[in-house]
Amino acid sequence: MQTVVQELWNKCLRIIREDISEQNFTTWFAPIVPIKFHNDTLTIQVPSQFFYEWLEENYVSVFRKAIDQVIGKNGMLEYSIVVDKGDRKNPPITFNLPNSASSSSNAIAQHVIQRNPFQFKDLDSLELDSYLIPKYTFDKFIEGDCNRLGRAAGLAVANKPGLTSFNPLMIYGGVGLGKTHLIQAIGNQIKNQFPEKFVLYVSTEKFTNQFVNAIRNNSIETFTNFYLQVDVLIIDDVQFLSGKEKTQETFFNIFNHLHQSGKQIILSSDRAPRDLAGMEDRLLSRFKWGLTADLQQPDFETRIAIIQKKLQDDGIHINIDVLEYLAHSIQTNVRELEGVIISLMAQASLTRKEIDLELAKSTLKSIVNDQEKELSVDNILDVVTHHFDVNLETLQGKCRKKENVFPRQVAMYMLKELTNLPLKSIGYHFGGRDHSTVIHAVQSISEAMVIDKTVEKTVRKLFNRFNIAQN
Repeated sequence: MQTVVQELWNKCLRIIREDISEQNFTTWFAPIVPIKFHNDTLTIQVPSQFFYEWLEENYVSVFRKAIDQVIGKNGMLEYSIVVDKGDRKNPPITFNLPNSASSSSNAIAQHVIQRNPFQFKDLDSLELDSYLIPKYTFDKFIEGDCNRLGRAAGLAVANKPGLTSFNPLMIYGGVGLGKTHLIQAIGNQIKNQFPEKFVLYVSTEKFTNQFVNAIRNNSIETFTNFYLQVDVLIIDDVQFLSGKEKTQETFFNIFNHLHQSGKQIILSSDRAPRDLAGMEDRLLSRFKWGLTADLQQPDFETRIAIIQKKLQDDGIHINIDVLEYLAHSIQTNVRELEGVIISLMAQASLTRKEIDLELAKSTLKSIVNDQEKELSVDNILDVVTHHFDVNLETLQGKCRKKENVFPRQVAMYMLKELTNLPLKSIGYHFGGRDHSTVIHAVQSISEAMVIDKTVEKTVRKLFNRFNIAQN
């Protein structure tokens, strides 16, 4: 029986193929599965409600012609719509609807839509361009503990797009941690390995602008058709879909169709899916279907590797003490770290100086804002040394006399309280002491402030130098 059904449907497809483009045939008819043929009614299964609605709006007359020629004038068409794909234990859930072309010729006339293709002419045009930046590659994406899962998942997707369980792949993390670099690297590798695939990178802002243009120009069909031909869709900053109900609905439908067609979807966000406010629950649930991987602030070793890679790409080599100073001083994100490196190279070029520790320190001072400058390591150490009348070498040295140990511990305590430096980086500024020494210093000062009012008064006074009250 199934052979008969398939043969009938194949005959219909041959007729349909004559009337539509190859692209539309692949998008809208290749995914259809014939289910049964009974009482002159052919039942076909389609992947979603959206899929059914699109066929009904755009291809009623095409279906009617095929049915008339293959089954006869009394032939009928019925849809079986998948509403839940199921799993290994549970079968898909479907419901059936008749095709409008099965009822009357009037229905056909009512459902046919006149096509007036709209030509996009602005920056948000729909063009067969991947919008990928070639410089973003895996080779230039430095791996560390902070991003290992995301990078590994990205490589797996790049090698087998649409065939892994990482679909969608959601990469999230704070500003400047490499989200755009990673998702573009995935796209570039797919494009290089599978040149026949259409890979599209688009920001959420651009997607939204295109959608608004399509509404304004009555061109939703062109907009949707464009996205449904994509093999790998990369959407950057999906958090900006928040509150945009119509855009979310359209993206939901496109997402469903691409996912059900085995196409790869890659997303980025500045926060985890569970923290995305203003999103429809059904869209959030789909974000969680595949793998969610976070990118964290790079650790010290990763920051060293990033600096080395950046400088080596420009043919520059610097001493390890400068590398360590930069890595310890910039803790926030990769983007800021790269900005400092670029500024440092520019300073070296303009002043015709070698990149040494002195140049690194002066460059950092010139690019941080006033508050950061005030709370810099150098400024804090300067306040402590002046207050206790000790020189910096003594503060950073190994002398264990009480008159030197106490100011050193106060300085460590202040760096811990006033900066975001990790303990290891604080120890670096005191002759390379380890984190346990810093912990001991912080605990010693904290306890001393409780039992000795003189110590408490001294520390408060130092904090007041930075207009910060010590609790």
